[in-house]
Amino acid sequence: MRILIATDAWLPQINGVVRTLAMTAAAAKPLGADIHFLTPQSFRTVALPGYSGLRVALPAPRKIAALIAGADPDSIHIATEGPIGLQVRRYCRKHGRPFTTSFHTRFPDYVSARAPIPEAWVWSALNWFHGASRAVMAATPALADELRQRGFRNVVLWPRGVDPGLFHPRPTDLRLPRPIFLSVGRVAVEKNLDAFLSLDLPGTKVVVGDGPARATLERAYPDAVFLGARTGEQLAETYAAADVFVFPSRTDTFGLVLLEALASGVPVAAFPVAGPRDVIGHAPVAVLDEDLRSACLAALKIAPAACLDFAASLTWEKSARTFVSNIAEACAAEVGCKACLVTPQLVA
Repeated sequence: MRILIATDAWLPQINGVVRTLAMTAAAAKPLGADIHFLTPQSFRTVALPGYSGLRVALPAPRKIAALIAGADPDSIHIATEGPIGLQVRRYCRKHGRPFTTSFHTRFPDYVSARAPIPEAWVWSALNWFHGASRAVMAATPALADELRQRGFRNVVLWPRGVDPGLFHPRPTDLRLPRPIFLSVGRVAVEKNLDAFLSLDLPGTKVVVGDGPARATLERAYPDAVFLGARTGEQLAETYAAADVFVFPSRTDTFGLVLLEALASGVPVAAFPVAGPRDVIGHAPVAVLDEDLRSACLAALKIAPAACLDFAASLTWEKSARTFVSNIAEACAAEVGCKACLVTPQLVA
């Protein structure tokens, strides 16, 4: 089964969307699903205003059509609502091709943090974008319920995973005063890092990641350590060196970094909001509190073994199997759909 995923988020970006798509493709291959990508690498790109490190594609409809024809996919999945996603949606609607989508980012929250645009307008646009999708994939039951309440149709679950071969406990020393409170992610206003960095905590506050707010935050919080973007083994070692993972965001739909921290044996401190609440539930691996300082200090008492047990069941193989199954089920009603003819063994 050949699946083409259209995405505006791709390398060299470092974020949860890119990691999710890359890990899903790798995990789906042994299942018999061959995933290809239609990304900004095929087009001219421009820097996003106010965010020079993030570039967006300028896709031409003819080239989109040629790339889809060249990939000859059995199924098309649109992962993002950006220029590439819009053009691929337009192509599918024009040519009568069914497609699925996924909901990764709370754009209404992000837009309202940067511009005076009513959230209702953005939700309306998102509802239109996903309205023709055969299946809208959401990472958690709570997010799926919210989308349904906002009028989204055909919403299904697509849980995330973590790679224990990369993220696991190991002896690592950052040579900083302990305890180490770590935050990992894009350094931008919507991540609410001020709420973490302004806390009066013992030890050291460490931030891994880059973004438009980094220079401002470094000046405002000289006592914190900013390590910049890290990937692979270097990132995994940084997780393992931490005592508590702090997740101050109030807008994330999931927070893949939560799973990476837990797989490293590091407990979580966060606000009791949708992202961390949906990922962690009632598991004894985190402290969710509106008093983030109290959450950070209480999380120090959580045993690493509980974190490891929680993360052990969240595999990318399970995530990829669900992704492929969602596509197969969405395709089942389509007469003559090629994917339906080659999918049963993938979801057995």
